[in-house]
Amino acid sequence: MLLPASNKRRTFAARYFAHSKSLVMGEQSQSPGQPPCSYRLGPVLKAGWLKKQRSIMKNWQQCWFVLHWDQLFYYKDKDETKPQGFISLQGMQVNQLLLGPEDVGKHLFEISPNAVEREKMPANPEVLLLMASSQRDMEDWVQAIRRVIWAPFGGGVFGQHLEDTVHLEQKYGPRLAPLLVEQCVDFIREHGLTEEGLFRMPGQANLVRDLQDSFDCGEKPLFDSTTDVHTVASLLKLYLRELPEPVVPFARGLWSWLNK
Repeated sequence: MLLPASNKRRTFAARYFAHSKSLVMGEQSQSPGQPPCSYRLGPVLKAGWLKKQRSIMKNWQQCWFVLHWDQLFYYKDKDETKPQGFISLQGMQVNQLLLGPEDVGKHLFEISPNAVEREKMPANPEVLLLMASSQRDMEDWVQAIRRVIWAPFGGGVFGQHLEDTVHLEQKYGPRLAPLLVEQCVDFIREHGLTEEGLFRMPGQANLVRDLQDSFDCGEKPLFDSTTDVHTVASLLKLYLRELPEPVVPFARGLWSWLNK
């Protein structure tokens, strides 16, 4: 049975006005005169404006953030070439934050050391608190960062190219489709073929999001007899909808025929 992933999200008020530090590890580890060269790190996976909480005053600084594979750089301005700092995402985790009534309208998420890294650190490990301009923007950033963090461990499946996911999962055994797809299809075949409104009626939105988080975090949640088949169908639809390219690729098949 799938356990709720609500423990992956934390309450804002309880953690950040009591004790909070800004995680700027790039600034701490950077050698003098040798700023990180973001242009050598491959393509930009995501870029955009975010507000970053300062470490001492606890006020907010707007920065231009650029995600290059497992490095998150931030700049004073979009046109700057030298970053103010960077965060290495190895050994980190990213979580959305649930807000109290006094924080309505804020879209906050944190980047912090994972459980393994926290054991090597002091009692209050540093975290990076970020604010996006909208709920959708926050979710896009969390998804992009989580995908980077968990890709080496078989996670980050949503939004990945189909062939990349299959290639990665083949390291753990023969596979013709992603594990998520096989698991959803097998469950729907067993429990949903006689269900009215399958793929039309929505599943439980919170549970769909929890399942997505679990797969993106490298977990392999199992469905059982208590799992709602509409939720599983919604999860499969979400996965297919977020593919960078449809199952029938743009370059051939139906799309090529329509463009003739």
